[in-house]
Amino acid sequence: MDKDVSAGSTTSTLGHLALGLTLLAFGIGTTGVIDGVSASDSMSIALFVGGIALFVAGLFAFRGDDAFNGTAFTGLGAFWFTWASAADAKVSANAVGLFLLLWALLALSLALGAADSGMLTRGTYGLLFVSLLLLGIAAFADSSGLAKVGGWVAAVAGAAAWYGATASLAKWPTALPGRAAGRGVTATG
Repeated sequence: MDKDVSAGSTTSTLGHLALGLTLLAFGIGTTGVIDGVSASDSMSIALFVGGIALFVAGLFAFRGDDAFNGTAFTGLGAFWFTWASAADAKVSANAVGLFLLLWALLALSLALGAADSGMLTRGTYGLLFVSLLLLGIAAFADSSGLAKVGGWVAAVAGAAAWYGATASLAKWPTALPGRAAGRGVTATG
């Protein structure tokens, strides 16, 4: 069975764990599914795990000649650090929307750049793109319903990143085994 998490390197695993936990905390907080927990409650995780730890993992990835994960982790570390640092700033909804849409472009670049990666990696960055796009549009439109949908998409992206990293550590499969092409076709081993 295929393994899917960037060759399972320690840096890649740590980076995907940090991204997964941050997205889960932020996404669940944004949905409002847990009474009394909001996205602002995830700011310390966003700052330290998503911001600093993810950025450092990116630097280690660059040091290990892993340009894709280096770019992904440092870029997303900068996003989370900036997001958490500006949490108390008084900015307009349009500024928040623009910020999220600009970072959605990074997530789109990562999703497209992950073509050689496995499905979980591509899915994580693709879902992150959709989440940031929805959250950015929700900020422009002042739509709490759309923001909740964006939060759910972020939570699913976080679950995918977390599972991929955990699967790498536990040596679990991350791809479904292939099927024969059709009736009467057998696979030889």
